[in-house]
Amino acid sequence: MKGCKFGSHRVIEPKGVLPQPAWKIDNNMEIYDNEILINVIRLNIDSASFHQIVEEVGKDEAKVADKVLSIVEQRGKMHNPVTGSGGMLIGVVEKIGSDLEGKIDLKVGDKISTLVSLSLTPLRIDKIKKVYLDQDQIDIEGKAILFESGVYAKLPDDMSETLALSILDVAGAPAQTERLVKKGQNVFILGAGGKSGLLCTAVAREILGDDGKIIGLVHSDRSKKTAEKLGMCDHIIQGNATDALFVYNEVNKLTDGQMSDVVINCVNVPDTEMASILAAKDRGLVYFFSMATSFTKAALGAEGIGYDVDMIIGNGYAHKHAQISLDVVRRNPVLREIFEEKYSK
Repeated sequence: MKGCKFGSHRVIEPKGVLPQPAWKIDNNMEIYDNEILINVIRLNIDSASFHQIVEEVGKDEAKVADKVLSIVEQRGKMHNPVTGSGGMLIGVVEKIGSDLEGKIDLKVGDKISTLVSLSLTPLRIDKIKKVYLDQDQIDIEGKAILFESGVYAKLPDDMSETLALSILDVAGAPAQTERLVKKGQNVFILGAGGKSGLLCTAVAREILGDDGKIIGLVHSDRSKKTAEKLGMCDHIIQGNATDALFVYNEVNKLTDGQMSDVVINCVNVPDTEMASILAAKDRGLVYFFSMATSFTKAALGAEGIGYDVDMIIGNGYAHKHAQISLDVVRRNPVLREIFEEKYSK
């Protein structure tokens, strides 16, 4: 039997929607003819979701595991009901539906990373083996299903699985940065010490060279040290991304009042919309990659202060985004070293 290529045949509640916004989907692992069955090795929970779970239950591996299990059991997918976000996974192809055989570049036994959100991926967790609190990752025994429309990448053979997963988890951000940043611009990156922030900084630096300025905002001492080690920001601000006026004053000072041509929001906490908007120049561009972003707060907030800025929602997919992100790490030894230290376990 062939299902909808977008997976709507798996939706249980409410009927008539696609799998991502659905409250509950069918995670029975008997596949349709146009689905792929994956034996899951590791989940990478998206940063906003993992941060929210830890805030709720505490920095305790067992409690985080229980919370993730309860979400998947309730919803048939890893779809955080608070943040609305999921993550991604790595696993081994176990079975390919008959309608897809010979039509895709996969075979049984291939190790892949899914490049679609866990918030729409049918998932069954049989056992949680290990929670990595500092990596937002979880080793499991379980299975998942990739729909016909699902995007994936074969894992590269020149880096560890966990390193590749960490990079691919945020691959949309550096790919979009490559499109948005132009020579001579002021670029402001919120969350410059995190995974997506580091990748975006590296891409922006390659584009700008010495002709332009990158300002990074970090919160913790640890993030500041990481951003300093990368060495690609012209200025690093340490402070709270929810303090819009603090951010505005700092960026105003560092740009001599010109503000930022491009603002890239990579934080994992809510209420950073106004700091992002205030950091932009008139007719500047704000790219919200953060899954904690509220469209309402951004749209009405910009209107309320009379700011004419273009705002882009962070689509996790962009053409060739996996290759772009892996390649920027390959080209930058210090960036790779940082990722290997933090995420290659």
